[in-house]
Amino acid sequence: MKRERLIALSIIVFFMCGFTAVLSGVARSQATIHLNYANFPPEGTFPCVQMERWAKEVEKRTTGKVKVHTFPGGTLVSAKNMFDGVQSGITDIGNFAMSYQPGRFLVSEAISLPVGFPSSKVASMALYDLLEKYNPKEFEGVKILAAFTSPPSSFMTKTPVRTLKDLKGMEVRVSGTLADAVQALGATPVAMPQSDTPEAIQKGVVKGIVSSIEVLKDFNFAAYCPYTTIVNIALTDFTVVMNKTKWNSLPPDVKKVFDDLKREQSEWTAKYVDDHVTEAVAWSKQKYNHQVLQLPASDKAEIPKLMKPIIDEYIKRAKSEGLPSAEIVKDVYALKAKYEKVYKE
Repeated sequence: MKRERLIALSIIVFFMCGFTAVLSGVARSQATIHLNYANFPPEGTFPCVQMERWAKEVEKRTTGKVKVHTFPGGTLVSAKNMFDGVQSGITDIGNFAMSYQPGRFLVSEAISLPVGFPSSKVASMALYDLLEKYNPKEFEGVKILAAFTSPPSSFMTKTPVRTLKDLKGMEVRVSGTLADAVQALGATPVAMPQSDTPEAIQKGVVKGIVSSIEVLKDFNFAAYCPYTTIVNIALTDFTVVMNKTKWNSLPPDVKKVFDDLKREQSEWTAKYVDDHVTEAVAWSKQKYNHQVLQLPASDKAEIPKLMKPIIDEYIKRAKSEGLPSAEIVKDVYALKAKYEKVYKE
């Protein structure tokens, strides 16, 4: 009888331990997952606006299971260290610009070539498809969560640029990645911090800036540059990436939310970017009587010829790294044509 009681007690203890383990597993599965998301531009710029939108969507779609903590303005990881910071686990997620590290992200670099993308929507979805097709080795250490671009760059100047001849020798502030394209158009690129540019324009050190034109409002360049001339040369491409170990640790239902958001978030951001450009131009016209100029058709036709040596140099450079660079550029042009039809301006 005593032996039977011991056996019964053992069975009860066994089931209680099992039940406790189940409860513990349930508790763990219901525990909130906290993720850090780092960004480098200031709060309010489009990369940070999309970051906040993604964080809210993730929290909503996981019904609070995932909480994303956002860090704009380089407060957690700086721009040039962002990709490595994600890989090393300093941050779980990071948004970075591939063009900030020339030569490291050669497949995606093809999107930032001066091929004449008319909008962020067209360029962003071309970038998205390019990354999906080639699954580049440059991203093998991370999980891609979104991909998008800035608007294409144009000239914002103190005096009107109505033809390419007006650019001859004109000094303009340019970031490093745009310098070759600007020089090919006949202007003189000048490197300087964007924060120093308004004073440089006022003093005549430079006659304008080459950038995506939302800066007319975001950085008040409409106050210093009465004219914008549309050239749609190069742009900046961005990718949101996640630490691979952290990604692998996520439960399947959370992974599905992230994957379902990937293309949607890329397209949402591109639309937001283009809408913001429209808003910035309207604001500039209303507040400063800003004028937007178009080059004559003959000059527009000349731009691809002037950009060809830059594209040829990329093909040669990327080929030397073992990439099918001619095919990549061919795909870029095909995707550009495809999405120009999808997003008819």
